[in-house]
Parts: sequence; structure tokens; C-alpha cells
Amino acid sequence: MVSSIFSDISQYNFVSMRLSPYMNAITITVFASSLVPAYFGAQASNGTVKGEEAHALLEWKSGLDNYSQALLSSWQGDDPCIWRGIGCDDPGSVSELNLTNMGLQGSLSKLNFTALSNLISLNLSANSLYGPIPPSVGNLSKLSTLSIFENSLSGTIPLEIGKLSRLSILYIGRNHLHGTVPEEIGMLHSLLNLSLYENNLTGQIPTSMGNLSNLIVLALGQNNLVGSVPREIYTLSSLTFLSLRMNKLTDSIPSSIGNMSSLKVLNFQSNHLAGPVPQEIGRLKSLAKLTLSSNNFSGPIPASIVNLTALTLLSLSSNNLSSSIPEEVGTLRHLKELYLGENSLNGSIPRSIGKLVNLSELTLHYNHLSGFIPDEMNNLRFLRCIHIGDNKLIGRLPDNVCLGGLLENFTAPNNHFNGHIPKSLKNCSSLKRIRLEGNQLTGNLTEDLGAYPNLKYIDLSYNRFYGELSSKWGCSPNLTSVRISSNNISGEIHPMIWNMAQLRVLDLSSNYITGWLPRELRRLTYLLELDLHDNKISGNIAPEIGHLSTLEKLNLGSNKFGGSIPQQLGQCRSLWNLNLSNNEIQASIPSEIGNLRFLRHLDLSFNLLAGNIPESIGKLTTLEVLNLSYNSISGFIPQSFNDLLGLVSVNISHNDLEGPIPNIEAFRDAPYSAVAGNKAGLCGVAAGLKKCSERTRSKKGNKFIILIIFSQLSFIILTSLLIGVIFLACQRGKRTEQDSLEARVPGDAFAIWSYDGKMVYENIIKATEGFDSKYYVGEGGYGVVYKAKLFVNQVFAVKKIHAPQDNETLGLMSLEREVTALANIRHRNIVKLYGYCFHPRDSFLVYEFMERGSLRRALSDNEMAMEFDWAKRASAIKGVADALCYMHHDCSPPWIHRDITSNNVLLDGGYEARVSDSGTARLLKSDSSNWTSLVGTVGYIAPGIFGVVALEVIMGRYPGDPISSSRQSSTLSMQMDSGTLLQDMLDRRLSLPLDKDAENVVSSAKLALACLRVDPHRRPTMQKACQVLSIQVPLVKPFSDVRLSELDGVQWLR
Repeated sequence: MVSSIFSDISQYNFVSMRLSPYMNAITITVFASSLVPAYFGAQASNGTVKGEEAHALLEWKSGLDNYSQALLSSWQGDDPCIWRGIGCDDPGSVSELNLTNMGLQGSLSKLNFTALSNLISLNLSANSLYGPIPPSVGNLSKLSTLSIFENSLSGTIPLEIGKLSRLSILYIGRNHLHGTVPEEIGMLHSLLNLSLYENNLTGQIPTSMGNLSNLIVLALGQNNLVGSVPREIYTLSSLTFLSLRMNKLTDSIPSSIGNMSSLKVLNFQSNHLAGPVPQEIGRLKSLAKLTLSSNNFSGPIPASIVNLTALTLLSLSSNNLSSSIPEEVGTLRHLKELYLGENSLNGSIPRSIGKLVNLSELTLHYNHLSGFIPDEMNNLRFLRCIHIGDNKLIGRLPDNVCLGGLLENFTAPNNHFNGHIPKSLKNCSSLKRIRLEGNQLTGNLTEDLGAYPNLKYIDLSYNRFYGELSSKWGCSPNLTSVRISSNNISGEIHPMIWNMAQLRVLDLSSNYITGWLPRELRRLTYLLELDLHDNKISGNIAPEIGHLSTLEKLNLGSNKFGGSIPQQLGQCRSLWNLNLSNNEIQASIPSEIGNLRFLRHLDLSFNLLAGNIPESIGKLTTLEVLNLSYNSISGFIPQSFNDLLGLVSVNISHNDLEGPIPNIEAFRDAPYSAVAGNKAGLCGVAAGLKKCSERTRSKKGNKFIILIIFSQLSFIILTSLLIGVIFLACQRGKRTEQDSLEARVPGDAFAIWSYDGKMVYENIIKATEGFDSKYYVGEGGYGVVYKAKLFVNQVFAVKKIHAPQDNETLGLMSLEREVTALANIRHRNIVKLYGYCFHPRDSFLVYEFMERGSLRRALSDNEMAMEFDWAKRASAIKGVADALCYMHHDCSPPWIHRDITSNNVLLDGGYEARVSDSGTARLLKSDSSNWTSLVGTVGYIAPGIFGVVALEVIMGRYPGDPISSSRQSSTLSMQMDSGTLLQDMLDRRLSLPLDKDAENVVSSAKLALACLRVDPHRRPTMQKACQVLSIQVPLVKPFSDVRLSELDGVQWLR
């Protein structure tokens, strides 16, 4: 039992690995210490004690779910000593309860701890227990081990834990505990292991922890702890394991850290620590793992690390360290992992690195390193990963970099390397990932590349490679991304390329490739990006391209394609970028292009297209860039173009177009060069065009006149009918009384859109008994929400608006206008507003009632959270995205919701999400400065707040504030690191997702991380978010192997 606890602690390391023998020694010591008191417990009447203990345990069992009770089927009779998971001392009293990893589901509230007074060891870890830790746990005066980690326990850590004076192991990590770490923990003087990691603990680390002089393991990582690390912590000389990673700790590391002579593992990763790395850290001669990555440390790497001869892992990446890498690093002969990337290190790579013969991972990327790679690096035969990209390195790649045959990742992009790919890389069959883009490498790819059966990703772009694509590519069936753009590749695309069924990205642009697109391309059913622009490919575009249903980006520009645009292209409904420019494509633009509803960029310029512009292009409401220039397109621009309100750039020049241009901003702001070269009849408000006359407009044809006359007649008839209905309704609803109002409010006026006039002011007052507190549901923007049952048990949510102050009459008038606008919003994922009433005494809004309440409530309630499974959660995330996309992009004028939180997302009976509480939203005119500052900037407010909500749904708890301007947050490293698995971040109340659920969770996580990027220009729009979530993307690896670092920065989110 104790051994498993320490094994789990190993996950605090930068990467997972087995614990060293010193941990096993601690395990034996702790286990022995936990058993000794059992022989000296107070003797009680055997029968009485057994009966009380049996009753207490059976009472707890009865409160568990049916499946859990079946697991405890042996719990019968009055002798618990023979039950499963029970251990007894010599007198026959229960001394140990060990039900770890059994899948039990229930709470601890029914467990009578007082009746188990002789309990020494309590281990209920790795189950599905929920609810709070009962304060009565403090009655277990003999308890030595309390292990309830990896459950779904909530609430605060009870202060009564401070009574457990014999406690040596307190292991309650991986739960949903919140609040502060109680000072009373400092009273547990026998404590050896204190593990509270992966909870929602806040506040500062109590100084009383300095009293725990026997403490060996202290693990407080992955919480929301703030402030500085108490100086008292650094006095714990027995401490061997200290992990405070992924909190919000500040200040610097004091020199007194040198007194922690027993320390073997030190992990301060992902905090806000600053200042220099102290020289005194070199006094920790027992240190095996040192992780200070993703902080704000500055200055040089201390030369005193030469003394850390036991070090196997050194991680200082993602800081502001400067100066050169000290030669002394070569003395760390046991080092296996060295992470120095994302700093400001300069100088050359020291030759002494070649002495690190046990090194398996080396990351030096994103620094200012220069010079040659030392020949001594050829000695590193155990290397699996090398990351030296984005530096200023020159010369050739190391000759024997894969001499050991273990190399999996070799990334050296954006340097100044030249020469050929070394033979050791050619023969390196273990390779999974190669990135050499942005160098000056040369050579014949046919000869210099080998067969790589495990290869998944290769990028050789922006080099000087030549030759053809050979049959060797068929030896890499697992390839997902091939990028060889901007080289001198010639010949045809080898047929083996079209057999790579796992391929997601194929970029061979800017080469000298010839031939044509074969029908076999239909086999690439998972393809997201196909970029072949700037080559010499000819022939027709194969109709089979319509089979690529997941395709998002298609660029075939600057080739020699002829024929027509295949109608089947309209089946690629995930496309957002389509470029067929600079070809010899003829015929007309197919109307099926209008099916590409996510299209943002459409470039068909410099072709031989003729005919009219299809009306269906007006359906592309997400279109931002449209270029139809230099063709022979004729006729009028369709009236449907007036719906392209998102259009930013347009070019229709050098065609045969005539008639009025659309009266939308993109055309109004277009320069003359974007409309020039058409017929003299082209007119409108664009620069250089004459204004349209009435005669010009009439040339659009008699069919438009007929359509207008028909629509006007229909309008007159419908208007007449509507006036008649309103007149009858008003006559029926007349009141004999008139209220005289001094203030400007609309009296008893009550607006209803979906219900008749029976739902009046008095009905609401009666249904809520004058807004009695027993009908209280919650509180949101503008007021308090009550539950009202009307019309034969139909339930509504009534939001009573806060009464206006003396000077707030105009505010109420503004609110009335805003609510009127809100009433026009119709979307399945937005809470429906049925009506409102503004009355001098009580004003309120009437909404549909959401029986599940808020998303926050569902995630906080353990029973609801477990019913809220992965399929429902994925649907909820997509629902919120759809709602925001609709409000921000499809409403006219746009409706900006600036307070999307899990409290403002409601769930119906089927857990479908509905966005609510637009009280903090503001209706903004499309020409206002506010709108320009919000949506006019890529990555406006919506993606960031949506990302937080999406993470909260996945994690089952509020993720904190992952958006920050600090440097480490720019890579989201405050919440994740290269060693963290996605499954470790998920809500543990649910089992791991499978199949499509797993795919949806990965897509949601990718999108959430993209939305939380600090650089707003790198965030997707909400339109893109909806697009991403509507596509089912198969996983390229088992879900259990997906790491968070692989999800950030994905290309397809841009």
C-alpha cells in the first residue's frame, strides 16, 4: 500500500520514471512504523468492539452504490476480520481498512470513524468517492496512515486532521478539495509524507509546516497556492522529495536551500519564481532531479551544478537565463535528461556535453546559441530526443547522431546548417519525428533519405534539396505530416504517397513537381491540408477530391491545371481556405462552392473562368477574402453578396462584370484596382466607379421586378393580417383601469413572443408568492432568478430586475431596448426569452427554465458530474461555441457576451448547454469603436473565455486563470509541461473516454489551449472553433499516450 503511494509521487517528475531505491527504503520504514502501534493498542471487550465496528462498516456499505455493495459481498455477519480489505490486530479489533482501486462509489459521510477507534491504516485510494472529508476523521487517534488520494472528494481539509498526532502518511492528492491548507497540519510532528497535490487549494503555504521536522515527502503541486515559499520549508533537513510545481508561487529561492542536504527531488516547475538560480543549490549533493522550468529565473546557470554529481534530470527550460552553458555541465555523468530550451543562452554548445554518455534527451531550442555542433556529441549513443532548433548554429549536422540506433526525435529547424543529411540519420530506422526546415541543407532526397517505418512527422521545407519522391515513402505507413516545401524537388508525386492512409498534412509547394493529381488521392481520407502550389502540375483537378471530407486547406495555385472546377469540391465541407489561382481552369464557377459554409479564403484569380458568379457564393457568410480577378466572368454581381458582411478583402478586377456592386463595407472600402478592368456598366460606391443610375439598376432583368412586386404584395397582405390580429388581441385585452405613471416606464406593458396574453403581471406575482425566497434559484446579471410554475405546470425562470436608483431611469430604458433586441435572438444553445414586464413596482424577464441549473453546479455535484458523461460534455462545449459564434458573427448588429462562465451556461434535462445571462452583454453597433476594438482584433474576448469554460468541462473544475502576460504563460506552461498526459488533467470522476469520446476530448482540449494562447493573433475565431468541433478527427496514437504539449500550437487551428 505504502509502496503504491510513493510510486504515484514519481509523477511529479518532469517525465515519469521508476523511483530510485531510496524511496523503497523509506517505504519499508514507514510501513514498519505503521504496524508497530497495532501490537500496543488498548484492549477492549472483543465482542462489543467487533459488533460496533461491524455495524459501522455495514452502515457505510449500505450508503454506497449497488455495484460497490456487490464488490463488498463478503461484508456479512459480525466478524469484520474475515471481510475483504479488513485487517485486525491481535485482540481482533479492526486496525486496517484497505480498499484501494476497487471502483467504489459513494461518500464518507456514513462512515462512523468514532466506532473505528483502533484503526491504524486507512487506504481508500483510487476509487470514486465524493463529498467532503468528515471532521470526525479526527477521532482516529491511533491512525498512522490516511490515504484517500485519487477520488473526487470535495470541500475543505478538516481542521480536525490536526488531532491525528500519530499520523505518518497523509495522502489526499488528486481530489477536488478547495480552501486553504490548514495551519493545524503543522501539529502532525510524526508526519513523514504529506501529499496534497492536484486539488484546488488556494492561499499561502502555512509557515507551521516548518514544524514537521521528520517530513520526508512534501508534494503540494498542481494547486492554486500563492505567495512566497515560507522560509521555514527550507529548514526541513530530512526532506528528500519537495514538489511545489504548477502553482502561483512568487519571490526567489533563498540561499538557505543549501541546508536541505537530504533532498533528492526538487520540482518548482511552472510558478512565478524569479531572480537568479542560487549558487547554494550546488550544495544539494544528493539531488537526483532538479526541475525549475517555466518560471522567471534570470542570470547565468550557476557553475556550482558541478557538485550535483547524482543528477539524472536537469530542467531549466522556459526561463530568462542568459550567458553561456557552463562547461561544468559535462561533469554530470549520470545525467539522462537536460532541458535548457526557451531561454536567452548564448555562445556555443560546450564540448563537455559529449561526456554525458547516459544522456537520452537534450533540448536547447529557442536560444541564441551559435557556432558548430561539437564532434563530441557523436559519443551520445543513448540519445532519443534532440531539440536544437531556432538558434544560430552553423556547419553540418553531426555525423553519428543516431549511432546508438535509439534516436526518435531530431529537430534542428531555423538554423544555418548546410551540407547533406548525415548517413547515420539516413539509416536511423527508429526515427519518429524529423524537423530540419529553415536551413541551407542540400542533397538528393532519393539517396539521402532512408526507410523509416516509425516516422510520423517530417519537415524539410526551406532548404535546397533536389531529386524525386521515391518509393521509400511507402516504408513509412504511420506518417501524419509531410512538409517539403520551397526546395528543388522534381518529377511526379510517387504513387506510394497516395497510400499513406494516416496522412493529415501534405505540403510539397514551391518545387518543380510535374504530373497530375491521380484519382488515388481519395485514399487520403484524413487529410486536413493539401498544399501543392507553385509547381508544374497539369491535367484536370480529379473529381475524387470530393472524398476528402476532412480537408481544411487546399492550395493548388500557380500550377498548370486545366479543365473545370469539379462540382465534387463542394463535398469538402470543412474547407476554410481554397486557392486555385494562377492556373488554366475554364468553364464557370460551380454553384456547389456555396456548400463550403466555413470558407474564409477563396482565390480563383488568374484563370480562364467564364459565366456568371453563382448566387450560392452569397451563402458563404464566413468569407473574409475573395479574389476572382483576371478571369472572363460576366454578368451582374449576385444580390446575395450583400449578406457577406464578414468580407474584408475583395478583388473582382479584369473581368466582364457590370451593374451595381454590393453595398457592403468590403466593396465600399475597396481600391479602384480591385474593381478596375470590367465593363463600363460596373457602378457603385467603390473608388473610381461612377454612381449607379436607376436605369442601370433596372438592367438586372424583369425577373427581379417580378420578384420585387410579388414580395411587396405578400408583405402588404401579411401586414394587413397582422394588424387585424393585433387589433383583435388589443380589444380583448383592454383593461378598465389606467395606471398613471410619473416615471417613463411602460406601465403594465408585457411583451410576449411565444405565449399569449394570459401570462400577465399578476400571474407571475401569484406564482412566486410575491417573489418569496422559497422559489429562489440563483442570481445573475441585473437581478435574482425565481422559479415560477404557470399554465398547467409549465415552468419558467423569472429574473426579477434590481430596482433602478434615482438616476437610473435611462438605464432601465436602455435595458428595455436591449431586451427587445435580445428577444430577436433565436438559437438552440441560447436560453429563450419568452417575455418581459417593466412595472413601477416589480420588473422582470421570463425565460425558459433549465432544470439542471448551471454548468458550474453540474460539475460541483458529484452525482450530476458522473451522469454528465464525455459525450454530453463534448456536446456542451460545442453548444457554447455555436452560441457564441451565432451571437458574435450571425446577429446583426452583433451581440457581445462578455461574461461567459460556467455559472452563465445552463443545462437542460439532457445536459445540452444554453448560454444565459446576457445582462452583462452589450449590444454594439457594427460601426462602433467598441465593436472594432473587440471583434476587429483577432482573438477578441470570446475565444479566451470560451477556452476557460471548455477546460473546466474537461477537467471537472475551474482551471484558474490560464491566460497571463507572463513569458511562461505564453506557452501555457503554467498549466502543462512536456511530460504531462492529457488523461491526467481529466475529471477523474469519469472513466477515461473511448473511441469517438476520446477523439472529441482531444479536439476540445486542442481548441481550448488554442483559445488560451497569450498572443491573440494565434487564437482561432469563434467561427473556426465551431468548425473544428464539427469535425471528427481520428486519433493518431492511443488516448493514454496523448500529451498536453502535443495539443498546443497545432497548425490546423490557425
